[in-house]
Amino acid sequence: MRARCLIVDDEAPARAELRYLLGGFDQVQVVGEATNAEEALVLLRSLDYDIVLLDIRMPGGTGIEVAEALRSGPHPPKVIFTTAYPDYAPDAFDLDAADYLVKPFDAERLGRALTRALAPAQGDTDGESTPAQGIPAAPAPATPPAPASHPDPLGRIPVQQGDRTVLVDSSSIIFATAARGYSYLQLSSERVLVSFSLNELERRLGGHFYRTHRSYLVNLDHVRELRPDFKGALVLVMDDQRRSRVEVSRRHVRDLRKLLGL
Repeated sequence: MRARCLIVDDEAPARAELRYLLGGFDQVQVVGEATNAEEALVLLRSLDYDIVLLDIRMPGGTGIEVAEALRSGPHPPKVIFTTAYPDYAPDAFDLDAADYLVKPFDAERLGRALTRALAPAQGDTDGESTPAQGIPAAPAPATPPAPASHPDPLGRIPVQQGDRTVLVDSSSIIFATAARGYSYLQLSSERVLVSFSLNELERRLGGHFYRTHRSYLVNLDHVRELRPDFKGALVLVMDDQRRSRVEVSRRHVRDLRKLLGL
């Protein structure tokens, strides 16, 4: 049975693009479109949808408000936020969103989101996932780009902030942590969301960055203390303003101590 999908976006070109991308996934059927929050709630109360692709900023209410209203229903659909604004990601994940896609995104990224929505138990914690049954992987381009095998020579990571793109120097990144296909960068006094998985960040950064845990990538230049934990592993105290603590899995302890010259 095909999963019933509702597209909610106030811009017609955005709805058309989503419908086109969804056409590449045989087990998903678009059965409705809404242009604002009020229309979305009317449609969602009249039919049981399996998935909602939900914009954030719309006339008459936000996508966050729609998602909050859905939680009280008997059979709430899985919500995939689709927006040009990364700022709302923490609120979205607090509402148990299946994923949060920052525009523009491609069919491959949408496919990973659909996999989470329809088979949430599959995939690893770094945001990479395998296709769920009936959800084929998006077709690869004719000449797929080779993944980066060396650190980015610029040493900077683009961060989208509204309509601006800020380039964050790698030396100012304290650590990164996984967030469902995205990652958070912890800086000295703030945390920002970026549209890279932790695996992608690891390839781009290299250098003094070390994967201490499947959910953490640490800049070793910013390690302030090492403390043992009760499981026989380590906890790193970082030198950001919060003195954040980062877990080191037991299998990485020995290598990390060598890297730090201990």
